[in-house]
Amino acid sequence: MANTSEDMSQFDVSVEEKDKLVAEVIRYVLFKYHQNGGCPIKREELTQLVTKNYRQRALPAVIINEAREKLSSIFGYELRELHRSRPSSTNHGRSSQQSAADARSYVVMSQLPADVYKNYVENVNTGHLTGFTFVVISIVYLAGGKIAEENLWNHLRRMELNEHDQNHQVFGDIKQELEALVQQRYLLKDKVNGHEGSGLFYELAERALDGPVALKIKEYISKMAKSDVNNVDDD
Repeated sequence: MANTSEDMSQFDVSVEEKDKLVAEVIRYVLFKYHQNGGCPIKREELTQLVTKNYRQRALPAVIINEAREKLSSIFGYELRELHRSRPSSTNHGRSSQQSAADARSYVVMSQLPADVYKNYVENVNTGHLTGFTFVVISIVYLAGGKIAEENLWNHLRRMELNEHDQNHQVFGDIKQELEALVQQRYLLKDKVNGHEGSGLFYELAERALDGPVALKIKEYISKMAKSDVNNVDDD
């Protein structure tokens, strides 16, 4: 406690004030993440929770880091930091002065073992959406990380997932579910102008490129490939 008091004294903030700020950040993260359907939380939002009453520039980092530690030790969640991707078509010639606050966001990930999470935490009512996410990301991944919108829909139509279907018996509005993957930062949606006109492209975003998700996608694709080979052998 003495070390904590000394650490906070440089900010002219008491331990009690620090604890309140940490608790506020934790509450905000848990509420916002579930309210927004798993969309990433911008670091700027968490920073503003601290700076609305305190002006010390380094204080938000201290509070956020402690909130991350408590989310892990108490709730079993990892507040995983992501760096915002930009469409490859806009990378060339862009200023490198993009602020760290603008580029960074967080997602909440369970630290429970996969079998425990599946048996006791996973919502069976949303399992089909997880499957949809893996299928779409896998299609984009196999296309080299970027695919034209029409090509993506061609693949989805083969699975009877049509962009005009707003009342699918499992997914409801298919186009809306695809757009949700953009909001959740699994995909980027980019309009590209070329010699033959403009077109929309989907590209893997930071969440799909992040280590744990990327590994699961590769495992999923590998499993599907082995299944196809076994089916061919059986024939």
